[in-house]
Amino acid sequence: MPLYGGIDLHANNSVIVLLHAQDKVVYRKRLSNDLPAILDQLVPCRHEIKGLVVESTYNWYWLVAGLMEAAYRVHLANPAAMQQYSGLKYTDDDSDARWLAHLLRLGVLPQGYIYPKAARAVRDLLRKRAHVVRQHTANVLSVQNILARNTGARFSSKRMHELTKQDLTTLLADETQVLAVTSSLVVLDCLRHQIKTLEQSVHQRLHLRHHGVCLGSWLHKGHQEGA
Repeated sequence: MPLYGGIDLHANNSVIVLLHAQDKVVYRKRLSNDLPAILDQLVPCRHEIKGLVVESTYNWYWLVAGLMEAAYRVHLANPAAMQQYSGLKYTDDDSDARWLAHLLRLGVLPQGYIYPKAARAVRDLLRKRAHVVRQHTANVLSVQNILARNTGARFSSKRMHELTKQDLTTLLADETQVLAVTSSLVVLDCLRHQIKTLEQSVHQRLHLRHHGVCLGSWLHKGHQEGA
């Protein structure tokens, strides 16, 4: 009998529900987020399981990768696309897992793209770069606001980076304001350095892929060599 599984993934545990073709729950259990334990629970039904759904939460990588490596057909549910169904389901963990399995059984599951394992590291680097860029922008705006309030002038980002301690002392009458701007400029310098480092790492990995080098093999080799 074909079975359809839904896994409601949390920070430290997961609820697994399996349904048969008539939509009846044949298995339900909450397990700790331990891959061997989860795989062990699925073994008795592995040949009947037609698919397993994991919702695209912040921590799905390890579970989806582990299930795929164990030869299960895994589907990544797109939570944003499932908002249209929000009024039709309950809110407890059991029903969330059951709902995922139900949508899979009906063939109407909104799915997200499962990035290849080797590409996920680059994706995380790009996300981190975006995060650091937002921090950089916030600090630039903070310094610009301090200078505008106290001098009436608008300083570009480039001009701000050229300001010396003497310039700030001349522009700002209060030493506490000088300290506020100086501290932000130090942070900005650090953020610029990190953005450049992240970009160089991404370009290096994309360059390797573009020239036909298997990124996964390269990373594995680098790990073995202590890179």
